[in-house]
Amino acid sequence: MLCMKRGARQQEFGFTNWGGKRRGAGRKPTGERARVSHAKRAKLAARFPVLVTMRLRAGLQSLRADDTHGLLKEAFVSGSNESFRVVEYSVQSNHLHAIVEANGEIALSRGMNGLTTRIARGLNRLWRRVGHVFDDRFHARILRCPRAVRIALIYVLGNARKHGAWRALAPDAYSSAPWFEGWKGCPKAADSRLRILERARTWLLSIGWRRHGLIDPLELPVGAEVWT
Repeated sequence: MLCMKRGARQQEFGFTNWGGKRRGAGRKPTGERARVSHAKRAKLAARFPVLVTMRLRAGLQSLRADDTHGLLKEAFVSGSNESFRVVEYSVQSNHLHAIVEANGEIALSRGMNGLTTRIARGLNRLWRRVGHVFDDRFHARILRCPRAVRIALIYVLGNARKHGAWRALAPDAYSSAPWFEGWKGCPKAADSRLRILERARTWLLSIGWRRHGLIDPLELPVGAEVWT
């Protein structure tokens, strides 16, 4: 009987290390930059704008072209609705930045999934190719305070200057900067008649960020350490 108890006890403990979470488990980052986590996205309140980034796969054509920009603008307009809207954006050679508003994390995911699908199909038609267009899931940063929103606006509208792709004194033509109405000391820099996207509805993106001052057209984005 004693031997049987010992055998049963050994068999019982033999399965304790199977299944469950393990340190170091899961898919490892690959490539030059870590990929976006596939963990469940954070809760999102409708009062918070979101900075999103969409990165193209390597080897594709540059997005900073007139025909491509026209297609992207149409996608931003068509992809916006009552629960999700693109308010500001910038187009870089291999990635897109946008500041969006959504009624919640579900509306954000659905809106972004629809937007990326619309853009991918349009680019494939334009470039006469098939296959994936975006390299990974979209990256999202929730903007919870006026200072963070102002930093995000500079980051998006001045992103081409950061990368050296735009050096003119005028706002970047491959972005929503030409119709942005928050420029400092340049009342003629923005032409609201050109605006085709939805205007901001959240207090943070429409009014709140202005408490920290209007934006100089030549102001460059800052590092990630000040995003608070």
